[in-house]
Amino acid sequence: MITPDFKAGLRVILQDSRDTLLWKLEGLSEYDIRRPMTPTGTNLLGLVKHLAGAEAFYFGTVFERPVDAPELWIAGDAEPNADLWATPDETREQIVGDYRRICAHADATIEALPLDAVGHLPGEPGREITLHRTLAHMIYETSRHAGHADIVRELIDGAAGQRAEGDNMAPGDASWWAEHREKVERAAKEAAGERPSGARGCV
Repeated sequence: MITPDFKAGLRVILQDSRDTLLWKLEGLSEYDIRRPMTPTGTNLLGLVKHLAGAEAFYFGTVFERPVDAPELWIAGDAEPNADLWATPDETREQIVGDYRRICAHADATIEALPLDAVGHLPGEPGREITLHRTLAHMIYETSRHAGHADIVRELIDGAAGQRAEGDNMAPGDASWWAEHREKVERAAKEAAGERPSGARGCV
């Protein structure tokens, strides 16, 4: 009979999302990792910077194991969205290095404490959170932002997929994907009551 190691299982899932996020930066220019790709300014390096701050907050501050990290604006320690973009003097190496360092600190916290260890959310008197709940939250948050990064990267240069060694995508070249996209577009228009391009009928 296999005895489940819940902590180890959660760690594997968290690390997979961390690795996916960082892979999305590979092979891109300084401009491309920083450029805003949505109306709200979502960008790849900013996502890494934000998650560095989040890991430090949840696995550091909450469990009284502080570590130097980017300040989270939502915690009231920085100007709005300061942790979601990189200034010109913040290098890729610095932000990625900070993320790796803080993730290692988070892993040390996870290793040192039992899943039922209780932390305290600052600024919210009486609000407690277990390490188990914290791990679940950071898996959710990291996976969510890795998904953002996936879309942002595809918008930049067309690269898509879950990870370098296995992209988890349907097989097909550029022409196959163009045809697939057009099929999806036609279906959307038909569902919306629009006549497909080239269709004939009574006026």
